[in-house]
Amino acid sequence: MEGQWRQEGHATVVLAQAHFERGEYAEAEALYSAYIRQCACAAAGDANLGSKCSPEDLATAYNNRGQIKYLRVDFYEAMDDYTRAIEVRPSFEVPYYNRGLILYRLGYFDDALEDFKKVLDLNPGFHDATLSLKQTLLDKEEKQRRNIENNC
Repeated sequence: MEGQWRQEGHATVVLAQAHFERGEYAEAEALYSAYIRQCACAAAGDANLGSKCSPEDLATAYNNRGQIKYLRVDFYEAMDDYTRAIEVRPSFEVPYYNRGLILYRLGYFDDALEDFKKVLDLNPGFHDATLSLKQTLLDKEEKQRRNIENNC
């Protein structure tokens, strides 16, 4: 029974991903949300979440739903989903990167730097994270320079 539930859940995430890739974001978001709710219900009814809900699929669902929210410019809601993905699967570098991009856009350079550094700790070959880390450092220095000039 648990194996079947897990297979059906994985199929939901795969279907959601297909909608996402076609730009059918409302359908993808609904499926990701349904899977997240199923996992929450499974966890509430059974202390052993891992046997009913794949951490990889759950983290992917949170991350990808966060991407949809990001595209809608719902940055804080997107960051909530990225954070949940990280909580479910701390070794998944993509939500750190995605959250770092939002933090950067919002001007929270120190927090963005932490996320980009974590990405590179987990995956040193993540080229976009390397570029984002460098750009964040440059922009942080520029902001500090402007603040010093404005205070003189």
